[in-house]
Order: sequence, then structure tokens, then C-alpha cells
Amino acid sequence: MCGKASDVRGNIRRKLTGALLALAGLIGTVMAAPGASAHGAMMIPGSRTFFCYEDGLTSTGQIVPQNPACQAAVAQSGTNSLYNWFAVGNRAGATSGGTVGFIPDGKLCSGNSNYYDFSGFDQVSADWPVTHLTAGANVTVNYNRWAAHPGTFRLFITKDGWDQTKPLTWADMEAAPFSTVTDPPNTGSVATLGSYYHWDATLPANKTGRHVIYSVWARSDSSETFYGCSDVVFDGGNGQVTGIGVTGGTPPPPTPCQATYSVAGSPWSGGFQGQITVKNPNTTAINKWTVSWVLANGETVTSVWNGTLTQSGSLATVKSADWNSQLAAGASTSFGFVANQTTAPSPPESISCTSP
Repeated sequence: MCGKASDVRGNIRRKLTGALLALAGLIGTVMAAPGASAHGAMMIPGSRTFFCYEDGLTSTGQIVPQNPACQAAVAQSGTNSLYNWFAVGNRAGATSGGTVGFIPDGKLCSGNSNYYDFSGFDQVSADWPVTHLTAGANVTVNYNRWAAHPGTFRLFITKDGWDQTKPLTWADMEAAPFSTVTDPPNTGSVATLGSYYHWDATLPANKTGRHVIYSVWARSDSSETFYGCSDVVFDGGNGQVTGIGVTGGTPPPPTPCQATYSVAGSPWSGGFQGQITVKNPNTTAINKWTVSWVLANGETVTSVWNGTLTQSGSLATVKSADWNSQLAAGASTSFGFVANQTTAPSPPESISCTSP
């Protein structure tokens, strides 16, 4: 039973591979959505985007979801939705905090975001990763603080008997939030998995079975609001998480190529030189490759050789050049870059390689 506020946080157990268990020690980097500067998402109980990110992260930094609901979400919205798991935001309103009449029915879990495509997370599925809880218990909520801003957090929950066979609507939600807090305490350095807001909340009493906890973080210094769906089941649990690392549905595709990041030589004041090695791990040749990685906060790539660079927010993407696009089985190539950065360079949290 969850008799104490710390029980969920202290007892959360996730079915992760060894690579995922290492995730908590990784240093994060901000992936800035156009026009957005605050980011965050529920970690306890975890949001769909956060849990699918955990589900898919591999030892190479690529995101390859195993959970069938996460696979379906990425099939619709692309992997950007997981590289930006903390950016389910919307700033289209005149003020922040919009709910009924602002976020359309069926688009609650995506926040009808005008930053990135999160529509895949509105899909109906019984396979979403789920946190096991006890109705009426006291829990400590953790909400990731990828970027810090003042504001108010509200947590809503679905009504008893809500229709689980259709995308979530406002009619499915209890009208009043069961938890509201403004500018709660926080811990950790921003833009890391160890940085989060935290507060105590009492879960609604007399709930049973599966429900969705819906989070709304409204900034008080702008019109920006962040939304998220956390799937939970009230079965007497104390924070256990199931559905992460579970393979189902269509098997994930084989690794098309691998990318390894390194810093070349010694950094200088305000910048550094990096190198990324691309390898074909398959038994057949590949033609053309694309590497994407998340830049550190404030980092920009100024030049690239042996590839073609594009940047979108904090996502850097390099496509192969004509002369190094074909890689035989087991073969490798590399490209280099120069980046501006005011702090010491560190490996990116996420890096992906795709082909063609």
C-alpha cells in the first residue's frame, strides 16, 4: 500500500534492459522547439512520451521502441516525438493553461502541440506503459524540469467508467484537478533526467482499474503550456511500472547503421572539434546514411566536412556525401564538425543513424 508520500518514488521498478538502466545517469541536452524555451513532462507517474523514450533508448543512443503502443506512436509521429519527449507544448492561446475548448477532444495526450507531431500518443491502446498505484494513497509526483520557469501544475484524472476504446476527451475527465501546486520545489541541474519538480499529492479515493492522469503545466511568464497523459492502474501497487521493454506488435527494424560520437583533440575557449564515425553493422551493403543528434544547451555546429549539415532547433542532422554514402558490410566512415559551446563538450544523450 502507498501509505507515505515517498513510497512511489522509493519503490518504482522498471523492466528495463541494461542499457535502459544506465539511462538515469545520462546527462541530457535541451531540444528546443521553435519558439519554446520551457520543457518538462511527468516522470512519476511517467507520461507516455517519457516512458516510450525509456522503452526505446538503446546503448548506441538510437531510440527503437519495443512496446507495441510506443512503436505505433513513433510510426505515426516519428522519432522526433521521443527525442523531444519533454516538449508536448502549445502556446497558441492568449494565456497559458487552456483546457476545455482549447485542446480539442481526442487530442489531449498530444496537447494539440504546435511544436512537434505528438499525435501518435493520442492513439487508443491497452499496451501503453502503466504505473501501478493505490487509490487514496499519498505519493510524491516528479515532473521533469528540462527547462525552468514559474508556473502552476494541475493533475486531472479520468472518470469512473470512462470509455477506454476511444481517444481521450474532456467528457472523460473529472472536472476538477485532484492536485494543484504553484512553483513547487525542485532538484537537480536543468536539462538532465535528474532535474525535476516534486510535490506531494493524494490520489483520488475509490478508483479501480485503468485510468489516465492528465498533467497541465501552465507557465506564469508566457502563454506556453505543457500537457501529458500518464497511464496508471489502481490495483494496490506502489509505483511499479510495467510495459517498458516489452516486445509486441511489429518487431522493430534491424539497426541500419551505427553512429559513434567523439571529441577530437582539446577544446578551445568557446568551441571544439568533433567527429562521428558511421558503421554498417549488417551483412549487406547500405547506400546513403543520415546521422542526427541532440546538441547541448547553447551549442551550435558551425561547419561540417564529409557530410551535409542541417539544424532544426537543437537537432543537428548530417547526411552522407556522394563519396561516402555507400558502406560495405562491416565498413565505416566518418565526418567531422566544429561547434561553438561555452561549456565543456559532452557526448549527446541521443544519437541516431538511419539508412537510406
